[in-house]
Amino acid sequence: MSFINDDFLLGNEHARKLYHEYAEDEPILDYHNHLPPEDVAGNRKFNDLFEIWLEGDHYKWRAMRCNGEAEDVCTGTASPRDKFQAWARTVPHTLRNPLYHWTHLELKRYFDIDELLNEDSAERIWAQANEKLQDDTMSAQGILKSFKVKGLCTTDDPIDRLEHHQTHAATTSSTKMYPTFRPDKALAVHQPEVFNPWLEQLAERCDCDIGSYNALLDALKQRHDDFHALGARVSDHGLSHCYADFISDAEASAIFDKVRTGNPASDSEQRNFASNLMLYFGQLDAEKGWTKQLHLGARRNNNTRKFKEIGPDTGFDSIGDWPQTDALAHYLDRLEQENCLPKIVLYNLNPNWNYSFGTMLGNFMDGKTPGKIQLGSGWWFLDQREAMEWQINALSNLGLLSRFIGMLTDSRSFMSFSRHEYFRRTLCDLLGRDMASGELPDDMELVGAMVKNICYQNAVTFTGLAV
Repeated sequence: MSFINDDFLLGNEHARKLYHEYAEDEPILDYHNHLPPEDVAGNRKFNDLFEIWLEGDHYKWRAMRCNGEAEDVCTGTASPRDKFQAWARTVPHTLRNPLYHWTHLELKRYFDIDELLNEDSAERIWAQANEKLQDDTMSAQGILKSFKVKGLCTTDDPIDRLEHHQTHAATTSSTKMYPTFRPDKALAVHQPEVFNPWLEQLAERCDCDIGSYNALLDALKQRHDDFHALGARVSDHGLSHCYADFISDAEASAIFDKVRTGNPASDSEQRNFASNLMLYFGQLDAEKGWTKQLHLGARRNNNTRKFKEIGPDTGFDSIGDWPQTDALAHYLDRLEQENCLPKIVLYNLNPNWNYSFGTMLGNFMDGKTPGKIQLGSGWWFLDQREAMEWQINALSNLGLLSRFIGMLTDSRSFMSFSRHEYFRRTLCDLLGRDMASGELPDDMELVGAMVKNICYQNAVTFTGLAV
């Protein structure tokens, strides 16, 4: 029997029935990813397995470094074939790491390859995959169609032109693509070398002068409106923790003026400024009925030397350990007090906070919107089987699993859509165990209906995206 078989991860008959009859054929709404919009709109064709599989994948780079592979075969100038060979050398050493599962699930689903990847099989797999990549079904849009991706939301800065979204919207593609409003650089007043050039680009995009704090707010609203016009219904923020040190508009204006002269805001001033902007972003989202995503808890760019050499998003990030509860409570409460609390998805990167987040979201349900504040799926270091179960169990114990909006890829790779399958198998196995032990009723229609909703329909209903 092949490693990736029909019943992979499904430990009993209940789990197998749930997956094959209720989860397997559900379409996908990938409501958060980092796919390049130009690749989708341009229907990119991939030249080889490196381009589609290793290019930009910091998960793999971390594992390769752990295995003693040189930086040259991770982010350096080695040939695509040599980089793939280094990955093949690494894979046998990833046993019990989720990469081992993902690697072989992806080889099976994308290329129908059952062979285990190692140094000896690398040449055969390289040749077979590269041949398959010549098929139209393996173009960017072909992959989206094959995996029944009905909609996807890319991650976009307010300064982005969004021309690729406009181009794609005019096509007859079976997959809708929408931008996601992610204004993280608007908070970077402690880094004038980042904030000021970004502000100039924002002014150019809005065709206006941004000479004041209020002008900044107007420009951000203009871009928020532009995103909405292209179908966006979701925003996103990548934060270490929530900001909740609110100040007056006059004080925020003074900080803005200081930074525009090239002087960095102090740590406390940055928190103050960011708090006010995050409140404003919440108001914009609530006004339009959007869903706000908060990705909390990453400690980024820990290796200073490597950051200077090869930049961010290259595999030198980790789980942070900031206190989360107080700031999160104050932020949500302030939005609620001002009657501008949007739908929110809280992604937690530190599992120590699962129960804190899980109890916090229950404080702000409005009695109208099912699951208005969501405990998001396992994120980044937690998008593997064990941590997925931690998140599902916390949500089940503290809220309503039946209202959960399910999985997303959060990925830069077109090879990541099988992560939805990985999640669905994990979900069905967990519920199947509960059914077998009598902790859930032996009612396949009851439990199966919940599975179907978690896999797809809940996300469609919650986000309001037109898919």
